[in-house]
Amino acid sequence: MTKRGRESEPEIKNMLVSSSEVTKRSETISWDDYFMSVAFLSSMRSKDPNTQVGACIVNDQKRIVGIGYNGFPRGCSDDELPWARHSESNNELDTKYPFVCHAEVNAILNKNSAGVEGCSLYVGLFPCNECAKIIIQSGIKEVVFLSDKYKNSNSMVASRKMMNMAKVIYRQHIPATDKVVICFPSIE
Repeated sequence: MTKRGRESEPEIKNMLVSSSEVTKRSETISWDDYFMSVAFLSSMRSKDPNTQVGACIVNDQKRIVGIGYNGFPRGCSDDELPWARHSESNNELDTKYPFVCHAEVNAILNKNSAGVEGCSLYVGLFPCNECAKIIIQSGIKEVVFLSDKYKNSNSMVASRKMMNMAKVIYRQHIPATDKVVICFPSIE
């Protein structure tokens, strides 16, 4: 440095040469892995003891416009409603099913934009028929899911039938890796 605080011409050239050798990081995750990871991170908020599902809605500019996870409706106590999958009394009201809002519905309702028309929805499980109706009505054009473990159930068959009729694209996401690790201290 000179007395005036300016670099000399050779120092500037050295700085330019060294900075041009720096390249961008290439080990980033794909967009699909990223958005599916956001859906899975959202699912960690679910209090369901059996199945935690998250959803992430993305517009065509790759911006997240809604996220959600499965749980009871706002104002309905997590301690007063049942979390059971089956009831000894065979009464459906003793199970979670009549009460739980699915992740897809919550993501659509939690949107931070005017609408979700033309967007893609990333979700852990293939959507049920009730969610498919809402997905179709909201104008979502694509569903990207990870698991299809209930594929042969009537609900999923009906879901596929409706999405096919409405020309909603659905595809199963195969992640590049089986885990994404978030390490908070790595920023230090």
